[in-house]
Amino acid sequence: MKIKEIVLSLAAILLITANGFAGNEQRAGAAGASELLINPWARSSGWGGANTAGSKGLESAYLNIAGTAFTKSTELLFCNTQWAVGTGININAFGLSQKLGDAGVLTLSMMSMNFGDIEITTVDMPEGGIGTYRPVYSYITMGFAKEFSNSIYGGLAVKVINEKISDLSASGVALDAGIQYVTGLGKNKLGKRNSDNLKFGLAMKNVGPTMRFKGDGMSFRGIVPATEVIMTVEQRSADFELPALITIGGMYDFMLAPQVDTVAGKITNNHRLSVALNFTSNSFTKDQFQLGVEYSFKEFLMFRSGFVYEKGIESYDTRKTWFTGPTAGLTVQIPINKEKGSTFSLDYSFRATNPFDGVHSIGARVSL
Repeated sequence: MKIKEIVLSLAAILLITANGFAGNEQRAGAAGASELLINPWARSSGWGGANTAGSKGLESAYLNIAGTAFTKSTELLFCNTQWAVGTGININAFGLSQKLGDAGVLTLSMMSMNFGDIEITTVDMPEGGIGTYRPVYSYITMGFAKEFSNSIYGGLAVKVINEKISDLSASGVALDAGIQYVTGLGKNKLGKRNSDNLKFGLAMKNVGPTMRFKGDGMSFRGIVPATEVIMTVEQRSADFELPALITIGGMYDFMLAPQVDTVAGKITNNHRLSVALNFTSNSFTKDQFQLGVEYSFKEFLMFRSGFVYEKGIESYDTRKTWFTGPTAGLTVQIPINKEKGSTFSLDYSFRATNPFDGVHSIGARVSL
């Protein structure tokens, strides 16, 4: 009963908070730290982020921290993203999750954006030629998730955000929380009730205090008109809010052509088709619907596609994002140790954009 009370209380808090998160076009562009809205992982981005309810392992640190509770032992993950191909922007993400026995799963991940070298310009030298600088956009996620029962999983995560250039910086902290509920519908070929083919998920992300830029970049030397004295003038930076959001979704696994071994009492599912639907309520941009489908052959080869819809996305004139909606991806997962369930995976995803030549992500994963 205590477990149910905890989960129901968390769900109630998330749903109540969602009332203040309705998508508002008039507030678009008013938030900062927009890198928190970028999915840096290849597998989940191939779905378009639709699998909030069914994400498992380290990638769940972005979608729904509760999914990291499914980590079997140790998981390592690295991913490189070519962001808006043609701009020269790269995103690198690395993560580690470790199961701590029955206590839960501890997760640590990091995302960093690389914009390359940018010319330093001034009023007197608008063409540059006096050097370059490198902006830094990054955040670190530290999370903990736990399996409360065979059906209920929950987790919390803290993000430490850092944005800076040579003479200006801002830092902040954000909180993520999520739950996943796994159940079953119908009976399998052995006459037993399915235990995990239906999934629901709910997550709250990027909730935290405002941030502000500080540093020498906010000051300049100039002449005070009244006194004609050269002085250093410091300007104040306005606070900006984080792009908080609420996401809720469902997912269903269809096991196709299962092979039944009545003697051993086992069912082998060589073919799986998963369908996921997700709704995201953004506090500073338009709300989104994500639909995703994944086909898996023996959990060795997986193909997935998705579509991210928001109001006005169908037309270039009305679209408020460079993403046009379609996403796709694939995974090759090679067993390392069948007894322990250890695997090595290569993941790839593509997200269509206009302008630019899309977003490409490729990652490598080791699950021990």
